[in-house]
Amino acid sequence: MKLSIREIAVFGMLGSVMYASKMLMEMFPNIHLLGVFTIAFTVVYRKKALYPIYTYVILNGIFCGFAAWWIPYLYLWTVLWGAVMLLPQKMPKAIRPLVYMTVCAAHGFLFGTLYAPAQALLYGLSFQGMIAWIAAGLPFDIVHGISNFWCGILILPIISVLKLAEGTGGNPAGSIHNL
Repeated sequence: MKLSIREIAVFGMLGSVMYASKMLMEMFPNIHLLGVFTIAFTVVYRKKALYPIYTYVILNGIFCGFAAWWIPYLYLWTVLWGAVMLLPQKMPKAIRPLVYMTVCAAHGFLFGTLYAPAQALLYGLSFQGMIAWIAAGLPFDIVHGISNFWCGILILPIISVLKLAEGTGGNPAGSIHNL
């Protein structure tokens, strides 16, 4: 995938927006817009969405430390990206919001479970230890999933703005019904 200079700049900025949004919302544990951005970028940019997603991942490592907690980030966001890539591109307009919000929520509910195998390998946890680690994190995953669902309300407006900026059919009138 060859990128234009414009795409390099746009994807760098979008990855930075992801990181800035995470930092701004850190006072609210497990409530953030990362899933929202991942889904919106994937719907608009498809395979190229990996560029802003991994810009975010690298920025996270640079500013927060490339420690053991960071390693699962190398695949966690790709799981969400992959799930969105599997969704039909020509989904009926009436169900798009609910589908995107549900996928976003599912990623939040499953975050600890997806994170656990790397933690088990890095810290030498047994299978039972990994299950205990997942169980201990369930309250956080519940908050994460519920907040991802409600934050998912922003997915379609972000898609619309990105498409408008790209000149690929955004909705200048602002009505989400035309998405």
